[in-house]
Amino acid sequence: MWFGWAQENPRKGWRKYIGSAAVAALLVGLIGIYLSVTNWHEPTALSTTTAYHQYLLVVTIEFLLAGIGAFLLIKRKKKDYIAPWIAGMVGIHFFWLTSIFNDGSLSILAVLLIAVALVSLFLSKKLQVANSAITGVGSGTVLFGFAIAGWIRFLLV
Repeated sequence: MWFGWAQENPRKGWRKYIGSAAVAALLVGLIGIYLSVTNWHEPTALSTTTAYHQYLLVVTIEFLLAGIGAFLLIKRKKKDYIAPWIAGMVGIHFFWLTSIFNDGSLSILAVLLIAVALVSLFLSKKLQVANSAITGVGSGTVLFGFAIAGWIRFLLV
């Protein structure tokens, strides 16, 4: 999704790389779906009712804040800031998920996504591209890297 959003207004020469990254991310996602379905019976961090309810609460709050923020940005005619806003909310979301999943690496992911959101505000102006181009490439790359790392962690266990 992030690599798709990155194609809103990037430099022309970036499109083939963003498209390639989107295809690679899709393939990793499909492998993740396959691994999830074939290991459906295995317990997860969300197997307990408490963890599952905490997860639902975090996701609900994230969606509400992201949606309200996006609505206000549209209303104030600042649509170019929606992608960084969403990336920042997703970053904060991963801070909350650190304790639910008992995985400290999610804090690193959170910091990186928030950093991408903030850096995109300045870098997009310097490169004369939409905020979504920088936010999409940055967030897509960070999440793709963490997906690969998660896949490797799964295979090594």
